[in-house]
Formats: sequence, C-alpha cells, structure tokens
Amino acid sequence: MNDRLVRHTQKPPVRIVHLGLGNFFRAHQAWYTHRANEGLPPQEQWGIAAFTGRSTTVAEQLEAQDGLYTLVVDGADGPSTEVIASIVAAHPGTDLEAWHRHLCDPAVAIVTTTVTEAGYKRGPGGGLDLDDPDVRADLEEVARGRRDALRTAPVRIASGLQARREAGVGGLSVVPCDNLPGNGPVAREVVLAAAERLDPALAAWVGDNVSFVTTAVDRITPRPTDADRATVRELTGVDDPACVVTEPFVEWDLAGEFVAGRPAWGKAGAVLTQDVRPYETRKLWLLNGAHSLLAYAGSIRGHETVADAMADPEVAGWVQQWWDVAVPHLVLPEEELRDYARALVDRFANPSIRHLLAQIAADGMQKIPVRIVPALRAAHEAGQDTDGALRAVAAWVLHARGAGAPLTDAAAGRARELVEGDLPDAVRRVLARWQIDEALTGRTVELAQEVEGRR
Repeated sequence: MNDRLVRHTQKPPVRIVHLGLGNFFRAHQAWYTHRANEGLPPQEQWGIAAFTGRSTTVAEQLEAQDGLYTLVVDGADGPSTEVIASIVAAHPGTDLEAWHRHLCDPAVAIVTTTVTEAGYKRGPGGGLDLDDPDVRADLEEVARGRRDALRTAPVRIASGLQARREAGVGGLSVVPCDNLPGNGPVAREVVLAAAERLDPALAAWVGDNVSFVTTAVDRITPRPTDADRATVRELTGVDDPACVVTEPFVEWDLAGEFVAGRPAWGKAGAVLTQDVRPYETRKLWLLNGAHSLLAYAGSIRGHETVADAMADPEVAGWVQQWWDVAVPHLVLPEEELRDYARALVDRFANPSIRHLLAQIAADGMQKIPVRIVPALRAAHEAGQDTDGALRAVAAWVLHARGAGAPLTDAAAGRARELVEGDLPDAVRRVLARWQIDEALTGRTVELAQEVEGRR
C-alpha cells in the first residue's frame, strides 16, 4: 500500500458512531471531525466508527485502508486532495454485534446519521410508521430477544440505546444530518416511538438521557466515477477505491445540547446556533428544491447531470422561476437569499462535479413534500404566481409515470398508484395527497406538457 494511506500515529478512540457510511458523510461530517482533530494528541481526538446501510463494499474498502481515504475538492482552480483520518472503524450495516458493542462504550458520546429522508420511516401522520413491514419485523426481532438482523434506523438506534442503558454508561446525543426540516425533533419522535415499543422504561430513559440535535447540512457530493479514481491516481500516485469527490463549498449548522461533549467542529467552520431553521429552510428550498426540479425536468429533457441541465437555458430559467416562488417566503434577508441563489448557479454549473440527476431523483415521494410544497402553498395562499413550484410537481408526476430518470423510491408502489391513468386524474390525486389546492390541476397539467415539450 502507498505510504499516503498508512496511519503513522495511533488511532483516536471511538467517540462517535455513524449510521449511513456514504459519500456525503465522508465529505461532510467526517471531514469536519478530521479538521477538528488537527493539532490534538490522538487520545484527545474524536474517532468515528461508521456503519453502512446494507452494502458491505465501502466498509471493506475502508477497512483495507485502515479507515483512510482521499477527499478530492474540485473547484474553479482545479482539484486538490486531502487524506481524511477521522474514521477509525468501518463496519457493514449488518454487523449488529459491533453496533451494540460501540454504543455500550462509555467513550461514545454522539450518534450521527445520514440515512436519507426515507430512512426515518415516518408514517402519513409524521410519526414512526408502525405499518411499515421492515419496522414491524425489526420490533418483532427485538421482542424475541434478537438484535442481529435489524434493518431500520429508528429501531436500530433504539436497540443500541437499550443496550447502552443496560450497560449503565449514561446518555449521549443523536445528530441527524439529513435534509429534513426539524431533523432533530423528527429523529427524536421516531426513536422514542421505537423505544416505547421495545420497553416503556427505555423510552423514559431516552427522554431523560439522550439529546437530539437539529442540523442543516450542505455540500454537493456526487458518486465518484472511474475518471475520479483516475484523477486521484494521477494527483497522488495512490489507487484509492474509497475516494470521494466534492465541491469547495461546505456548511453545517447545529442547534441543541450535547450531553456528553462534541468535537470542536467550529474550527472547520461549523456554526453552533440557537435555531437552524432559517438556514435549514433556505438550503432545503433553494438548493434541494432546485435539485429536485433539475432531476425530474432535466432528465425528462435528456440531461444526465446537474451541470448538463443548468447549461440548458430553458431548464435554468425554470430554476430561477422556482427561486422566485420560494425566496419571498423565507425569513432571511432577501439580498442574502439572492446572493445564495447566485452562488448556487455557479455551484450547479461546475462541470467538475458530475452530480447525476438519477441519483438526486430518488425518493421523491418524501422529498417533494418538504422541498417544494411548503413554498407552493405559501405562494398560492398569498395570491402569487406558483408556476415555478407547480412545474416541479408536474415534472415529478411525469417521472413517476416513467419519464426521465428511473423511478427509485422507498414508496415506489404508492407513487405508481397515484399517477396511473389519465394525466389530469393523476395530477389531481397527487395534489390532493400533498394538500395542494386541486384548483391548480389544470395549470399543473399544462406545465407537465411544457416539460415534455408538447407546448
């Protein structure tokens, strides 16, 4: 192995356990923790034990490299590389023995998650979906005294906290890092519901000993390609299958109590605040909402990446229309929001960041209601133009009906049922499901035809 991916000092102790070992986590939370560790002796640093979802590939790659990997930051001045050393153990998500062992360690103070919006397993009313077959199966497994085959994040976390309580090692903080409004309260609600089902006394212990921190996260991180790996070999001389490529921009806002401490993430620019909601909603609507619009409308028009779609003047104009709908209903100063949107144009157009629209398109049933619908409703109630938001809904309907990027959704079956039949009927059902005024059906159909190029 090349000396670049060999540790020359002892590993930091595991003090953070992460669920969702993917590219974004390695470009974001692991990078922040790496930077927070700089200059500290190993015993004072924060090491991360990270778990994949179900795949074993990334865990195997990282274990072969002692947790080290190359982060490529690709901006206007070309790519630069950095070896990230904060991950000290990488496990497949199926290794539930290691999961429970780490959570019983008194040194562990934080659990972070990147499990996507769908991973919180929320039902139609917002709480834990107890009708979800995976949730039911997990709860039944624990009831039978088995903890070795859990698949869902809420039950897995609750089971880990149960083991921690039994070990008598005190509380910790759960820090969700997914694009959900109020992700701290969301995580708290579903974990407490799972804990209540496992043992009401566990739920009471969690309520007294575990804090849930709310976050807003931002860093565009596409899946690395063979070309990216070739770039790493060219720049470093290392063949690194676990490399990650990201953009220069990065943001992390956190609000809440850390009951057992935290790294000095502020050293790397993280913002500890009393309220992340203004930043969270800005990013969720302006960046993630635009990404969803690009994913559906852009792929329907034949584009493959965000940069490709933004190079299409018509699609770029649709993004601007979406921002015109959203900006008046955000609480930060308008000029600040417009500056943020102008910066997004440059970030989206960066050809070095090959962000696939098909990747962004996943799980639209969970994403559209939080990224697009709130601004749409606010604009409609104010009597303002809603086309920029309705077009995103229209494009999603077409996507769910088979146009553009393939439908990949945790609720794919329900999505297909919603959009079957004639287009006007499909649109009407979608608007009703997302509590959008059905009087907007006709205009939404017109916008769908526009996206398809039929008008």
